[in-house]
Amino acid sequence: MTGPFRFTSPVPAKSATGVVADVYAQLDTDFGIQAPATFTVLSSAPPVLTATWALMRESLLAGQTSRTAKELVATGVSLANECEFCINAHTMLLYAGGDHALAETIGRGEEPADSAQARLLAWGRAIGVPSTERPFPPEQAAEFIGTALAFHFINRIASALLSDNSMTDEAQKARFLESAAGRRLSDTIARELRPGTSLPVVDTSRQEVAEMRRKFSPSPSPDNSVPRPAELEEPEWAVGSPIGAAYGALREAGAMGAGLLSDSDQAFVRKVVADWDGITTHPSLPEAPSAGARLALLAALAPNRITAEDVQAWKTPQHSDHCTVHLIAYGAILAVERIEETL
Repeated sequence: MTGPFRFTSPVPAKSATGVVADVYAQLDTDFGIQAPATFTVLSSAPPVLTATWALMRESLLAGQTSRTAKELVATGVSLANECEFCINAHTMLLYAGGDHALAETIGRGEEPADSAQARLLAWGRAIGVPSTERPFPPEQAAEFIGTALAFHFINRIASALLSDNSMTDEAQKARFLESAAGRRLSDTIARELRPGTSLPVVDTSRQEVAEMRRKFSPSPSPDNSVPRPAELEEPEWAVGSPIGAAYGALREAGAMGAGLLSDSDQAFVRKVVADWDGITTHPSLPEAPSAGARLALLAALAPNRITAEDVQAWKTPQHSDHCTVHLIAYGAILAVERIEETL
């Protein structure tokens, strides 16, 4: 595929099958866009794709909290991470949701006039600062925290693997919203979604991984059966909810990329991320012991610094797009977990 994809050739919607096609269909009906680049770029790694979609859907799109309020948090996170692709996407989504003046204000780099909206945007920007007061009641914490962590992950994926060719001009946005696709997006944003409907695709993806592991295991089970995947580890801030299950699935999917590094490289990357304060956008990074460790570390702490040379230095013939996405996702989820600790 051409378009915004920098280092991979994702599966286009017309060629998708299985669980990837299922996610594209859900994106079409629940997000209003069939194959947005931020998800299409993950298509060669279905466990990462399904879990990323599930966390975004269950936290940002579903639930009882205002979509505008959560879009402000997602925008604040994207501003903190300097992810131009996602900043432009969220201002477009605010436009499509009817918040034209708010979108224009943020697009100009200004603070919202409404104090409650300004606090939500500021919290998204400063989520890693422990002393930052949460501008929402405890019963809404799962939706806001889930949204913030989802976009700390998505920002890193977008900055690492996408170029920004989104609409930035106000006239372009206005023309898009007047088109059939824009009107459909606006209608989708206005709909109320039932929580939890993304989780079946996560279960399918996890079961497929379990079957693949059994198939290639040196010691398969005597009856050749496929074990049920272990229960997902849910975070305390969203335990027992679809958001908690989705976040647990993303942590599990992200961790799969660790196997692309040696034990010593894994230890190096984990140590550097653990020593990061969870806030600084442009930290100085130590020299990595290998090209793979460097790529994972950049994905975690400086994804917008990743160059074609960084990818080429690591990507040998045995490293497919599947491997590239999984390695980037590994670095990204380490950073997300570090940010979660600061909460």
